Amino acid sequence: MESKNRANFSGKIGFILAAAASAVGLGNIWRFPYLAAEYGGGTFLITYLILAVTFGFSLMITEIAIGRMTGQSAVGAFQKLNRKFTFCGVLGFLVPVIITPYYSVIGGWVTKYMLIYIGGQGSRAAEEGFFGSYISQIGQPLFWTIVFVAITCIVVAAGVEKGIEKASVILMPILIGLCLVIGIYGLTRPGALEGLVYYVKPDFHKFSGKLILAALGQLFYSMSLAMGIMITYGSYMKKEDHLEQSVRWIEVFDTLVAFLAGLMIVPSVYAFSGGNEEAMNSGPGLMFVTLPTVFESMPAGHFIGAAFFILVFFAALTSAISLTEAISSVIMDKLKTGRLQTVTGVGVYLILMAIPSSLGFGIWSGVTPLNMDLLTFFDFLSNTLMMPVLAFFTALFAAYVIKPKAIISEVEQNGVTFRAKKFYSVMIRFVAPVGIVAILISSIMASMGVFSW
Repeated sequence: MESKNRANFSGKIGFILAAAASAVGLGNIWRFPYLAAEYGGGTFLITYLILAVTFGFSLMITEIAIGRMTGQSAVGAFQKLNRKFTFCGVLGFLVPVIITPYYSVIGGWVTKYMLIYIGGQGSRAAEEGFFGSYISQIGQPLFWTIVFVAITCIVVAAGVEKGIEKASVILMPILIGLCLVIGIYGLTRPGALEGLVYYVKPDFHKFSGKLILAALGQLFYSMSLAMGIMITYGSYMKKEDHLEQSVRWIEVFDTLVAFLAGLMIVPSVYAFSGGNEEAMNSGPGLMFVTLPTVFESMPAGHFIGAAFFILVFFAALTSAISLTEAISSVIMDKLKTGRLQTVTGVGVYLILMAIPSSLGFGIWSGVTPLNMDLLTFFDFLSNTLMMPVLAFFTALFAAYVIKPKAIISEVEQNGVTFRAKKFYSVMIRFVAPVGIVAILISSIMASMGVFSW
């Protein structure tokens, strides 16, 4: 049963900014730029944009509508609509349960780098081997992980409107402003305009099935899909708020920040490296290894580095807030526990479960399930396996169990017209399930080294 006392966002703007803040996280600031750099810049941008307005739109509409029509978080929502699909809700609960601890470890790294730059010691971060040496320690990475988790839990404990919404309303404009300032400054550096061309000009020679899979995988990660988050946030959305317009605005914010993040990073790294392929394709190390070196070479580089890592910290925090809320909401719905009690317990869990991911780069580096370090393994388990599986069953659930008309009816509350309803029906019934199966199978096979497109 939907609780009459269930918390709500104050209105459409509050919901949009909170959901956009959830979507705008390390997936945009960290992952998107290095994938864009690796897969030919503009070619990846175009592919991602097409997938965002098709797959992303359809799945986000579905999840938010399910949350709003039931007034429940992931487990309760599926259970209420069809008990046979309760397993989808359980998966939606387990995904953030697995992601949030290792995400908090990365958030701890970001917190450390932010404070290094704020303290005027950016040259340390640019030293060769600094990052590897730092993450292999025991105490420091765990300490900053605990700090990051504590800040996240304080916001979540404050509630939906006073905590999550208020933080999002403050942080989202700052995020976009910092992106613009740093991006524009980066473009003033010698050689950066060539990097801009590399970033936005499509190179269709690099178009491949692997690129499509990378972009589709980034879509789940970036837009907070198949994590139970959008169902939870949808359950806090008022019936009178325009759902379709809200999703469009969330997509705009999410894609804008991802594009601006690439604009901050790719042209500057290109200019610094002279277009060196090894530097451009340095993957996750692009942010923690390559960028500090770039900042060190810039006039006012320590100031720009501080602004950049403040930006990354805010982005990491907003997503960690939504992940923690997704876990806490299910527990509160099912066990009827208070928010402070629940969030405190979740915070303790996150810290304990973050330990393996943190130590996996140091004293537990010999523990390598499927030949992966522990953080990468948890990411593989959640992002490569569980999220596509959940997205597939969610699409099937919307298409053939409750039927598209149920989602359309929810979108068209209070006389609103769902303008894209025919497009939505085709996407959710035919295109999304096939595409999701393709990414699931191909990602698993590629991860196992069976083939690479």
